[in-house]
Amino acid sequence: MVNERDELLRSFAELIERTRAEHPELLGELRAEFDRLVRPVAAPTADDADEWQGLVGSSAPMLELRRLIAKFGNTQAPVLITGESGTGKERVAHALHDVSPRREQKFVAENCAAIPETLLESVLFGHKKGAFTGAINDHPGHFLHAHKGTLFLDEIGEMALPMQAKLLRVLQEGEVRAVGDSKVKKVDVRLIAATNQDLEANVRAGRFREDLYFRLNVLRLSLPPLRDRGDDVVLLAERFLAASAATTGRTLRLSDAAKDVLRRARWPGNVRQLQNEMQRVGALADGPEIGPDDLSPGLV
Repeated sequence: MVNERDELLRSFAELIERTRAEHPELLGELRAEFDRLVRPVAAPTADDADEWQGLVGSSAPMLELRRLIAKFGNTQAPVLITGESGTGKERVAHALHDVSPRREQKFVAENCAAIPETLLESVLFGHKKGAFTGAINDHPGHFLHAHKGTLFLDEIGEMALPMQAKLLRVLQEGEVRAVGDSKVKKVDVRLIAATNQDLEANVRAGRFREDLYFRLNVLRLSLPPLRDRGDDVVLLAERFLAASAATTGRTLRLSDAAKDVLRRARWPGNVRQLQNEMQRVGALADGPEIGPDDLSPGLV
């Protein structure tokens, strides 16, 4: 019996032949879409011991994270990424996009905490020329930029309640209206949101809309803090240190004692803090071997 995938591929092949006969000018675009849909997604394998889709680490939490990313990548549902600051939420969002059927389309990212509340609507949904002071040209907005692709909204917990209501409507209706425009435009965007806040607590406190929370929290990825990733900290440190040393033409290595310090450290800033630490060490250490005394006092 023909399975659903074979039936879909056969239907698509028939569509290509019909397009060839009736609208040959669209054949190239249709074939590109066909190739994109049937190309296999790179799932994690045993050969990806240390790195997969830009995610470095082979600890149990990271292997589970890779498995879920590969699984979630094939869906169109929204994903909520949670985790402490510095755990790599945007890198995970990129990985989700890169293993999805949308990988040939745009990945657009925005930090909701970095945009003033009065401008965020324009940034996301666009504006018409003259809609407000300084709007000297039409601006399509991130949703239209990401049409057919992925939109990543970091620090979603910082979004003001009025803006949350407008975002909810876009997710429900699949359409946006630019500031100063009376027309709506349909958009096809996969939304990935991230936060280091407790959104459930924010919902209970009235700081985050419950209906938007449920819209975003369809699929969830909880990123492990660096202190729970075992030897991943050494693997990452060695990579960051090599990159830092390369800028000065040196070769540096971590001593066993330094590795032990890195494993025991709490890393409240997670991977971002570790990267900054290795940049500092690479710039200041006499080398070639890095010992505990070369590390920041707060780590020892």
